[in-house]
Amino acid sequence: MAELVVGISDLKVTNNPADSMVTYALGSCIAVAVYDPAVKVGGLLHFMLPDSSLDAEKARETPGMFADTGIPLLFKSCYKLGADKKRMIVKVAGGASILDDSNFFRIGQKNIMAMRKLFWNNNVLIDAEDTGKNVNRTVRLDVGTGKVWVKRAGGPPEEL
Repeated sequence: MAELVVGISDLKVTNNPADSMVTYALGSCIAVAVYDPAVKVGGLLHFMLPDSSLDAEKARETPGMFADTGIPLLFKSCYKLGADKKRMIVKVAGGASILDDSNFFRIGQKNIMAMRKLFWNNNVLIDAEDTGKNVNRTVRLDVGTGKVWVKRAGGPPEEL
């Protein structure tokens, strides 16, 4: 069993049911976990910002940094391993307002809105969600079962 760590602005996909994927320290960032139970293909993305128009060069170098470049790349990477959009289960977590008590920048809220808009425009439903609030999260996807676990700061892991 391998634990694949997904860093900030990173994504990973696998079709090895013995693997699990984890991403740590989600504040305003969002983790998108996708899973196709028929072929046991899973993917995990940790994006930071809503829109690649903020920095087109960064988007080319690191597409996982942005919702509008990272989410399509996550799905396409899963399709290459045999996943089908119609069967994919989508779970998301993050989008908090950790360091922004005044909520001035609202990066977490902007990330949530960009993600939802992208899914809406592509007829993708979110099966489970733990977003917003003022809490750090760690997200784990078990590729063998498709279960997604969220651990909030100071709390035990809970299935999403």
